[in-house]
Amino acid sequence: MKLYIHTDGGSRGNPGHSGCGVVIYDHTHTLIYQQSHYLGVKTNNEAEYIGLTYALDWLSQNYVGKSIEQVYIYMDSQLIIRQMQGLYKVKSKNLQPYFAKAKEIIDRLPFPFTFIHVLRHKNKLADQLANLAMDKGAN
Repeated sequence: MKLYIHTDGGSRGNPGHSGCGVVIYDHTHTLIYQQSHYLGVKTNNEAEYIGLTYALDWLSQNYVGKSIEQVYIYMDSQLIIRQMQGLYKVKSKNLQPYFAKAKEIIDRLPFPFTFIHVLRHKNKLADQLANLAMDKGAN
């Protein structure tokens, strides 16, 4: 079985009111989970990482012990994707703990992961959920 995870994070003000969205599809591309989270005042990149860790936490709680042949993670943050692929170093001190947490979760999961950069229009639902969270938090 394959899983397809879309995450997005955003911040209004950078740093500012932030939120993230997580969307997970199963191997038939059926939606199996979606969630938005208001995150308080964060930077855009922090919100992106927090969205990723929410998805990874959900995966570790719901799919450990199941036969997963591949997990695809789609994000519109080229920076976060390249950092998770090991192509870019995590130079920003405020992002290092978020990167470490995501890496720690991935390292303990028994599935192979592929990180894929997509443009915003191919990450639409996760983007909408992140914006919904920011709207709720700002009010």
